[in-house]
This record gives sequence, structure tokens and C-alpha cells, in this order.
Amino acid sequence: MHQILAGAFLAGAGVVAGVIGTAGGITSLVAYPALLAVGIPPLAANVTSSVALLGSGASSALRAGPDVTGRTRTHRRWIPLTVLLSLAGALLLVVTPAGLFDRLVPFLVLTGAVLLLLQPRISAWQRKRDRGLHPVVVGAAGAAVALYNGYFGAGSGILMITLLLLTTESVVHRANGLKNVILLAADVLPAVVFAAVGTVVWRAALPLAAGAVAGGLVGPSVARRLPEALLRVLIGCCGVALAAYLFLRA
Repeated sequence: MHQILAGAFLAGAGVVAGVIGTAGGITSLVAYPALLAVGIPPLAANVTSSVALLGSGASSALRAGPDVTGRTRTHRRWIPLTVLLSLAGALLLVVTPAGLFDRLVPFLVLTGAVLLLLQPRISAWQRKRDRGLHPVVVGAAGAAVALYNGYFGAGSGILMITLLLLTTESVVHRANGLKNVILLAADVLPAVVFAAVGTVVWRAALPLAAGAVAGGLVGPSVARRLPEALLRVLIGCCGVALAAYLFLRA
């Protein structure tokens, strides 16, 4: 693909990815295949996508104000753990072969999507029992999501939304806003690691990033206007689609 056409294609993909991601979907569902389509190898595409989509996370986090106001306790609970283990995941990706983990990725994404779709029933069951998830289970789940976010990342937003819905936030678009802020904080250090020692393809990362920033500014407004049940189904279906794509690719 000609470089100018490839740049325009990636910028458009970035806009779509930014809107989808900040509205609760999966940016990698668009960005990763787009990078593969212009000839970027799989590992380089993963690293390039992680760096490029940081702008989408920043713009969406800036627009998340109404959804995260008064949620300081949630930030204190999740941001330090997520930042540290996302960095560990990024370092793990840089220094170890990815074959085995890549084979597990589709099942992790699918699990998150299914849990999100079943969240109302799970929450009703929790209320019936009059008790939440055990703190050890919550901590282990949060650690796993954070490590996965730094290592591969595709679908980590769905996993984080699901975790927040099952623990601290019952409204989908608010959980989505919290997810945007938490994952922005967690994605900065992995992006630095990838930029320093990874195989970032900058000619592809720059147009993708520019489009993602624009899309990220629009996404939160889209999320707030969608009915909660519809937003949950859309996000869950995105997760199932990405899991199917990753399974076929593996």
C-alpha cells in the first residue's frame, strides 16, 4: 500500500478506534488489524498500536470528568496496582517469547466479554447473597487484568469495566469513564518501554495516533448517550468479535 494512502487509512482507523475504545469497546479491534493490513508484522503491530493509542486514552480521560467525579477512592484503589503490573507486563513482553500467552489471549478476551454480558445477573446474585466478591478474588483479578494490559492489552478495557461493575460501580458508562482514567495511567510507562526498546513503526504510529486523539474526544459523549443495556451489548459483542479474530489468527 502506498505510504500516503496507508497514512490516510491508518488515520481513519484511528478515529474509529478512538470512538469505539472510549465508548467502551476495544480499540485493538480496529487498530491492530489495520496495522496488519498495511504490512506491519504482528509483534510490531501490537507494540505500535499500544504507543499510538495512548493519545486516545488521554483525550478520553480528559472528557471523562462527569463520570469520575467523586470516585477518588476507586482511583486510589486501582491505579497504583494497575500501573505497576502493566509495566511488569510490558517488560515481560519485551524479554520473553509471546507464543503461549498469545494462544491464551482469545480465551481471556472472551471471558471478559461474557462476564460483561452476564454482569446484571451476577450483580443480582451478589445482592441476593448480600455480599460482594472476596477481597482476595478481587485483588487477584485486578492484578491479572493489569499484567495482561501491559503484555498484550487487547480487550483489557472490557476486563477492567467488568471488574469495576462487579466491585465498585454499577453503571456502565461510569465504569467506562473510570476505566479510561485508570488505563491511561497504566499505559504511559508501557508506551515508554515500547518506544525505547520495542519495535515501534513510527510511520504507522503517528497517523494512527492522530486519528485516535480525534476519536477519543468524541467517544465519551457517544457512551453517555447510549442506553446502558445497549452499551453493554455493544461492548460485549466487540469482545466476542475480537476473541474470534485472535483465535483465528493464532
